[in-house]
Amino acid sequence: GDQPTNATQFNSNNTAENTTNNTMALRMVYDKAMGFVAKQYTAILGNQLSQYGLRYEDLLIEEEAPVKEALSLASPDVLTARTRRLKRAIDLSYKRKSLQDYAPDMQLDTFKTEIMSDIQKIKARDQEYAQLNAHNKM
Repeated sequence: GDQPTNATQFNSNNTAENTTNNTMALRMVYDKAMGFVAKQYTAILGNQLSQYGLRYEDLLIEEEAPVKEALSLASPDVLTARTRRLKRAIDLSYKRKSLQDYAPDMQLDTFKTEIMSDIQKIKARDQEYAQLNAHNKM
């Protein structure tokens, strides 16, 4: 009577172990593939942004509450630079030109962040506030 139970228990443990190993292997392959795709996407996006002299942060939608608040807290220099980059990009797009046509040696920091940390803090604060006030919705 004991023999089949032990065999069954061994098989179920072995199956669970194989499933875990397969899941880990798939996860590693997935992560590696996504890392590759992310690098390719970042390179393409960076190239597109640099054609117009934009930064990634310039693409954020100003009407979203956290972005709007972060921009209201940003220094005047950050706002002025952002506005100039956006106006320049609109002008270049209208003329169907690239920034490289006018300033070929200009060094661009496409993924520099100036307001992203503020946006993350604002989102975390709002999330914490929602969690603390969740009892009011009952």
